[in-house]
Amino acid sequence: MNFSLRFLVLFMAFGSVVNAQTARKYSNEFMNIGVDAAALGMSGAVTALSKDVNSGYWNPAGLVHLEDSAMALMHSSYFANIANYNYAAFAMPLDDRSAVGLSLIRFGVDDILDTTKLIDEQGNINYDRINLFSAVDYGITFSYARKLPIPGLNYGVNAKVIRRIIGDFASSWGFGLDVGIQFQTKRWKFGLMARDITTTFNSWSFDENRLRDIQNAIPGQNQDEPESTEITLPKLQFGIAREFVFNYDYSLKTELDLICRFEQNNDLISTSLVSINPAFGFEFGYIDLVYFRGGVGNFQNELQFDNSKQLTFQPNLGLGFKYNGISIDYAITDIGDQSVALYSNVFSLQIDLGIFRR
Repeated sequence: MNFSLRFLVLFMAFGSVVNAQTARKYSNEFMNIGVDAAALGMSGAVTALSKDVNSGYWNPAGLVHLEDSAMALMHSSYFANIANYNYAAFAMPLDDRSAVGLSLIRFGVDDILDTTKLIDEQGNINYDRINLFSAVDYGITFSYARKLPIPGLNYGVNAKVIRRIIGDFASSWGFGLDVGIQFQTKRWKFGLMARDITTTFNSWSFDENRLRDIQNAIPGQNQDEPESTEITLPKLQFGIAREFVFNYDYSLKTELDLICRFEQNNDLISTSLVSINPAFGFEFGYIDLVYFRGGVGNFQNELQFDNSKQLTFQPNLGLGFKYNGISIDYAITDIGDQSVALYSNVFSLQIDLGIFRR
């Protein structure tokens, strides 16, 4: 049985198992936040351009462009530093036609107050009974990429393992697959990233004693046990990019992406079948040393209190510095949120490990 047939059988078998489960529009959303300050400064419009260690996230097909082993680190904070997002990745070429990568994402809210036992058996409030817990999500991604016989055409595959922990209340394991394609002809580049193609699932387990604490904390509330299985719907991201070079010293990269979800929501284009959200990003570089980046995305038709709709969007900005195989990048995101202005500062580091052998 060839690879294509085996994959089809696996896809059909997996689909029959999860068909009766609950599909969540926004399950495992921490995996959609994005990595790498350089890419986030361009509003994530890098599906076609991505060609470094971070391609394992944006489009694994881009890993084939690696010339040597590389690693990346990133840290950012969200919701006024309440939540911390950390990312680490490693990738290396296997030969001149294939590459592999490994990445880890941790998104967590730590030191949450557990007040389920705040009131003792006599009905008295006892602050000594308050404990702390963390809600943490982990995503581990294994990536493989290979060049196809057609010049300029590459593909990549991600296998993802999801681990989610909510204190000692509940935990889950999940698994999913992504597939990416890139094609280049002269200065035009095209990319397609299909996330969660088999509908990534999470299987939850609950501590019955801790669940009983929640149910008893407020009489008559939280009586139903949460569903034990979640299904993450597939998402497609298509990108088209163009590179320009001016006087050998100056470069400009631009990309337009269309992000498609198979649901009806508040995206710029929304139907009962699919919703489409555009994202545009650019990178202006000087002698492959200093970079200025910008982007706009997350277009939403937000419903107002008077039931009218207002179009909102999110612009991003970024700066980068690269020297001798080391890249340091910074991005500021959420700068278009005029209501609360919870800006997110993102820092990332990328190292070409080949510099230690030169």
